[in-house]
Formats: sequence, structure tokens, C-alpha cells
Amino acid sequence: MQHPLAFARQVVTGFSKNQGVLLAGAVAHYALLSVVPLLIVAVIVLSHVLPQDELLVTLGQYLEWLVPSQSKSLLDDISSFLDSGVGTSVVLTATLLFFSSLAFSTLEKAMAVIFAHRKAVHKRHALVSAVLPYCFMLALGIGLLVVTVISIGLEAIALETVHAFGRDWSLKGVSGGMIYLLGLGVEIFIFTATYIILPIGTTSWRHAMVGGVTATVLWEVIRHALIWYFTHLSKVSVVYGSLTTAIVALLSMEIAALLLLFGAQVIAEYERAGEE
Repeated sequence: MQHPLAFARQVVTGFSKNQGVLLAGAVAHYALLSVVPLLIVAVIVLSHVLPQDELLVTLGQYLEWLVPSQSKSLLDDISSFLDSGVGTSVVLTATLLFFSSLAFSTLEKAMAVIFAHRKAVHKRHALVSAVLPYCFMLALGIGLLVVTVISIGLEAIALETVHAFGRDWSLKGVSGGMIYLLGLGVEIFIFTATYIILPIGTTSWRHAMVGGVTATVLWEVIRHALIWYFTHLSKVSVVYGSLTTAIVALLSMEIAALLLLFGAQVIAEYERAGEE
């Protein structure tokens, strides 16, 4: 706080030295391979608890946060797989889980590069690293279940009206705002949990929370800018044709991964400053 410009320059220098853009590209590449299999597995499992239609509606709402302007295309791919009647065999489930774990494993290795200064003190067992991606997937599945249940309740509230000052006031706007805040809270929680769990060693929850809020605010600004750009200016569908969804999804995920790793670099540089 006393030397913000010097600290910002130190963060950018450290991020460049760690090849942060290259690491973000690797994370985004595997995230693109992982997102559809992960969501397919989540919907198949959770459809035993909640109606599949409700799960798909919730996914459609929050996929827009991850891949602006292309959530419908991804949701159509997931729906097509579910409607194809393919049985969930052991081999298929294992294949989906394997591809789903790639992004988490890559992100863990990227975090290890950024937090390299912790390696001399802390070690992580290989078995923990192998199980950690699946624990993250389980946590995301539980989160999807909870968010879907809450969203169903908020959508029910939207149908209600309140009589006050001689008028009937619809709660649809209140419900929409609460759904947005719910998504914002989930986004902050995912960023913060990533900073606490994935890096080797211990991250202060305060540092992780600051990083999570910062990354969320930056991503929300960029996400809305991307939506406006793809809606009004972009000609990506003309240039890439049938590859449009993949290109836009990869770009969105790379920007999100870049912000996630940059937030981790901020925490790492703050720790180094404290040690010095």
C-alpha cells in the first residue's frame, strides 16, 4: 500500500518471468477439453436427485459466465449427448472423468510454478495430487446441486407479487438480482478456494479472498466487454465458421485463466515481500 506502483511492477515482472501467459494458455486448452465431459458427468449424476430440465436451465444461466455469448452452443452439445441414449458404461465414465481432470492437473502445475518459493519448505504427496482434481470435481458437482436448488426457489419467488402502496409489485426483478448475486458469490468462492487448495503450502484465507474478489471483479468487467464485442462488432463467425464456438470458448477461458494466475502471482509476490 505504501509503494503500489513498485509492487505492481514487481507482480508484472514475476508473472512475465514465470511465463504466465503461456501457463494460462495451457490451462485454457485443457479446460476446453474438460468442460463438456465434466458437465455431462455432473448432469448424469445429479439427474438422479433433481429433474434434468432444471439442471440444464441452471447450467444455461451460469455457462454464460464462463463462455460469454456461446453458452447456448455448449448447452446444445450437452443436451445432444444426453438425448442420444448412450449408456453410462464404466469405460465411458472413466474416459469422461479422465478428460475432466486434465484442467485441474494443469492448473495445479501452473500454481506450483508461481508459488515455487514454497517448495523448499512444503511438499505435496503424489497421491494427494492425483486425487485432488477429483475432489474439486466432486465439490463443483455439489455446488451445482446447491445452486440449482436455490435457483428453483428464486424462480418460484419471481412468480409472486407483493401488494404495497395500492399497487401489486412483481418480484421478478428482485429474483433476477438475487440470481446474479448468487452467481457472483459462487464465482468468488471458486477463485478463493482455488487459491487456498491448489498451491503447495498454506495460503492465508484473507490473501485468497482478496485475490478471489479482485479476479472476480476484473472478470466481470471483461466478460461484459466480451459480450458487447461479440454481439456488436465481432465477425468471428464469418472467419471461423463452424469453429466459432471452440474459438470463442478458448479465448474466454484463456482470459479467465490469465486473471486467475495473475491473482496467484499477486499473492506470491506479497508473500515474498513479507519474507524479505
